[in-house]
Amino acid sequence: MFFDYMKQKRTEILVFFLFAVILSVSFMLYHLPVAAVLYPAAICFLLFAACLLVGYGREKRTHHALEELKKKSAELMEDFPEADGIAEADYQEIIQLLCEQHKSMHTRMATAYRDMMDYYTIWVHQIKTPIASMRLQLQNEDTEISRKLSAELYKIEQYVEMVLVFLRVDSESTDYCFREYDLDNLIRQTVRKFSTEFILRKLSLCYEPVNKKIMTDEKWFSFVLGQVLSNALKYTKEGSITIEMDGNDILCISDTGIGIAPEDLPRIFEKGYTGYNGRVDRKASGLGLWLCARVCKRLGYKISASSTVDVGTQIRIDLSREKVEFE
Repeated sequence: MFFDYMKQKRTEILVFFLFAVILSVSFMLYHLPVAAVLYPAAICFLLFAACLLVGYGREKRTHHALEELKKKSAELMEDFPEADGIAEADYQEIIQLLCEQHKSMHTRMATAYRDMMDYYTIWVHQIKTPIASMRLQLQNEDTEISRKLSAELYKIEQYVEMVLVFLRVDSESTDYCFREYDLDNLIRQTVRKFSTEFILRKLSLCYEPVNKKIMTDEKWFSFVLGQVLSNALKYTKEGSITIEMDGNDILCISDTGIGIAPEDLPRIFEKGYTGYNGRVDRKASGLGLWLCARVCKRLGYKISASSTVDVGTQIRIDLSREKVEFE
């Protein structure tokens, strides 16, 4: 910082030495003793150096104060160091005006976000009423058409649920509630919802009880299981879907579907990325696996994928958690 300060004061230093040279040359031209100017020049140099050091000390204190101020958010930026000059005072006034505008904008955005959340929450609850009514009516029939309609109706429920997850996944107020659950019960509940889909697609399910308990949030973890199974069913035309444990902590969900291209595999958990499969299936949004990755991160899990084209895909969820946070 000292060298930066000296570089900043290079004009003043250059002017001082220029005056000293002018005085020395003037004395020499008039054949006066040079020593007569060197002595006062030395005194002036000492005074000038003292002024530079005092200025450096003031600059250093201001710099440290601003460094501490930078660590705070825009909402808390107050108590600027005392302005040293008209320009600094103007800059501080501009910064304070920008901070006030930022606070106002943040308040408006927070209000708009809450209004949007309230609207979609009400919308989801309202849309669930006709969905539940249609499901009750379809339960009274047991025909091929009713089974197909039930499967499509469950897809609608998934999309509705995805709306809420999309809005809430990164919210600080999301209601995560960690408890110990039987993993087999969570898997069976999710698979049961897709039972009609398995029957219609004539796909077999390979699943043996894993006999494991996990610390998780039931609602959010069930969403992840549902999205992974939904993708497996969507891209598997024939064969089977397997649910098993790899070791004690890794849950594997494998299918015998079309697989994922090698160039797409590293990006399937990115927001909005659909890859080749998404371009073939134009209804794909590229949000499902991204939401799964975000939810798994919040739950303390890790999710990964491996795949071979025309052989199948395997999604792996690492259920080990180093630290459990209760809310």
